[in-house]
Amino acid sequence: MTRGNTLAVALISGGLDSMVSAARAREDGHRLLALSIDYNQRHQIELAAARRIAAMLGAERHVVLPLDLSAFGGSALTADIAVPKDGVGDGIPVTYVPARNTIFLSLALGWAEAAGARDLYIGVNALDYSGYPDCRPEFIAAFEDMAEVATKAGVEGERFRVRAPLQHMTKADIVREAARLGLDAGMSWSCYDPAPGGVHCGQCDSCRLRAKGFAEAGLPDPTVYAI
Repeated sequence: MTRGNTLAVALISGGLDSMVSAARAREDGHRLLALSIDYNQRHQIELAAARRIAAMLGAERHVVLPLDLSAFGGSALTADIAVPKDGVGDGIPVTYVPARNTIFLSLALGWAEAAGARDLYIGVNALDYSGYPDCRPEFIAAFEDMAEVATKAGVEGERFRVRAPLQHMTKADIVREAARLGLDAGMSWSCYDPAPGGVHCGQCDSCRLRAKGFAEAGLPDPTVYAI
């Protein structure tokens, strides 16, 4: 990965998808500003992973921004609601955090404008995912349009680009992309409900999708699952 001249803000949650997305920003020639949000989610393990990933990718700065979304609740990740363990369903699951990607991208946009960056990277995908509405291509396109009219840079003709390089990848594709980029997938964290000992539970939607991705990619899964 080569260090370019332009800055990009990459949202890094600590998960596999955001790690690959941020690595793609580096591969695209950007200098990296990494943004993680401590939204008082169920656990801090993913933020520890985000710190490792940002350091590994050589981010020029990594901001872990506190924003307590548990004050609103409405999600199994921010309230006292059980994380589903019975498989990926068809509807929007209770692990959906209301407007999370809208909020996170808005924060990334603010930092990007202040820093002079015009590219935002986010690791959403709309194929192997849990059905979240803010992972769809139409959401990404709408946010770009909003950024154009909501910022000084935008109204002065400097369009922001929301890069979602994994948008149309399956989880297996993302696993293969991590391998192509030379990333250690074991540095990332996906589980919504860590088991005792700090290992992946193996039963939540995110664990199931992660394990399925490695299996379908035909690559070794470095993840330790409780089940």
